[in-house]
Amino acid sequence: MFAGHFGLAAAVKAKTPEVPLWALVVSTQLLDVVFVPLFLAGVETMEPVGAGGYGESIIHADYSHSLLGALLISLLAGWIGGRLWGRRGGLVIAALAFSHWLLDLAVHRTDMPILPGNTGDLPLLGFGLWTSASASIAVEAILLAVGFFLYTRSIVGAKGVKSNRGIRFAAIGTMGGLLVLSLLADVLGIG
Repeated sequence: MFAGHFGLAAAVKAKTPEVPLWALVVSTQLLDVVFVPLFLAGVETMEPVGAGGYGESIIHADYSHSLLGALLISLLAGWIGGRLWGRRGGLVIAALAFSHWLLDLAVHRTDMPILPGNTGDLPLLGFGLWTSASASIAVEAILLAVGFFLYTRSIVGAKGVKSNRGIRFAAIGTMGGLLVLSLLADVLGIG
């Protein structure tokens, strides 16, 4: 669900102009950023449960995507964001980082632990929206559409922006193109 996370970042940018777009995007993907080195080190793994298409893996992200791990990563990101962009910016960064876990909760199969390393062998979480590719794609498309709409509205209606209409429309077109490409990448299993 990379695309859905990006859509959320675009929507939040409309209401948080003081935080750079790149920081919002990274925040929405921060749990996956932490997952990558753990995956490469063999600490966290993925297990195909189908043809390997959209959402057809069980992800054993027992540290980066545990509830407690996500909270700790989000708090750290929020603290750093607060140092860079003020209290409000830090709160937005923390909330976006944690939003990744919430969106993943909706799409993941029951593969998300509560405690890091699945300590205590507590029940795993996940509502399994990925078991229906069409439903997953629809939810992501809605997140992208709402994010794009809010982002576009904020760019068109921006006051005090020292750029001409051409630059504004280029920004809107670029954002729209990137959001569509992210959805295509998700659907085609690229990335």
